[in-house]
Amino acid sequence: MQDTLVVENKYAKDERIKARNVNDTFESPDFYQIDDLLDEEHKIVRKSIRDFIKKELTPIIEECAEHNVFPRWLIPKFAEIGAFGPSIPEEYGGSGMDYISYGLIMQEVERGDSGLRSMASVQSSLVMYPIWKFGNEAQRNKYLPKLASGEMLGCFGLTEPNHGSNPSGMTTNYKDMGDHYLLNGAKMWITNSPEADIAVVWAKNEEGRIHGLIVERGMDGFSAPEIHNKWSLRASVTGELVFDNVKVPKENLLPNKSGLGAPMMCLDSARYGIAWGALGAAMDCYETARRYSIERQQFDRPIASFQLIQKKLAEMLTEITKGQLLVWRLGKLMNEGKATTAQISLAKRNNVEIALQTAREARQILGGMGITGEYPIMRHMMNLESVITYEGTHDIHLLILGRELTGVPAFV
Repeated sequence: MQDTLVVENKYAKDERIKARNVNDTFESPDFYQIDDLLDEEHKIVRKSIRDFIKKELTPIIEECAEHNVFPRWLIPKFAEIGAFGPSIPEEYGGSGMDYISYGLIMQEVERGDSGLRSMASVQSSLVMYPIWKFGNEAQRNKYLPKLASGEMLGCFGLTEPNHGSNPSGMTTNYKDMGDHYLLNGAKMWITNSPEADIAVVWAKNEEGRIHGLIVERGMDGFSAPEIHNKWSLRASVTGELVFDNVKVPKENLLPNKSGLGAPMMCLDSARYGIAWGALGAAMDCYETARRYSIERQQFDRPIASFQLIQKKLAEMLTEITKGQLLVWRLGKLMNEGKATTAQISLAKRNNVEIALQTAREARQILGGMGITGEYPIMRHMMNLESVITYEGTHDIHLLILGRELTGVPAFV
């Protein structure tokens, strides 16, 4: 009985959040009939997630963003619909889906809110993925089913206060103390950290080699203070990870890969999800602006009749359609194990940029109403200002692509 009470309290609904009576009739634009490229499973997955977002998230998301509340009570429901670890094998609690299904899940969740997509993306690509890919059987069996079911929430510790775009310069380190490792250092801008039960932390050993360790909430010397006063991703929770002589059991070291390439593989998976997710935000802004333009009257006619409004809508749809084709092809490459880091960088950079531009154009179509919580556009715009920076800034992704094109790195 005590365990049940703990779970209920942990995911208790914030009393400040009241559901709105919202008629969410969203359907994604499909100007090039991309649905014909999807199989029935893809469409079923997309519909189930879209229905979930309409029912559970749309009525509360504006209140969550306004009050800076992470709707932690939705975590078990995200798990029920398969949003955690969709590409992880079923034997470990995942859904064993392909990467296009994973992308569609991220698209639909971010259509609801980038912060909630961040939460799910971290859980899937940055916590479950490395444990599955780099962990041993004992670690997989211990953590993955609980992460998939939402019993555990995880976070990913790579970025440090002084090392963002240059993760190889990290100073977080651990020493071999014989029967355990001693971990010291700090991580910054970590999605989920204040609520997380475990953290996959990247740190250097005494030889300077980077390894991943699983750090559990409650370990002495481990704290995860929350970062406050965010103007972006306000419906998700962000914090630090602080390690002060934390004793980490040796069995918590991820044994199957070391070096910076290990966390970079995780980021490839997460950036792929972002490329799909950003399209969800773009679609929501476009569809909101299109419908508003038909309803809004000025000079005795709907503003949709004006050339400049039609120009904005046409350009939004064009960029969204290009982005849809881009991620569909990337998904096929991911399924075949052929996608490269540079290809993923191109998609992440492009689709987040067009999403942010779509949000800005949509806000102009709505005029003053575009800055209010009556519509989702300003919330998406603020969120996307973070999405364009995290997991590789806009400029860093350009340089990743530039290195691929020229063979000459602009950063080392």
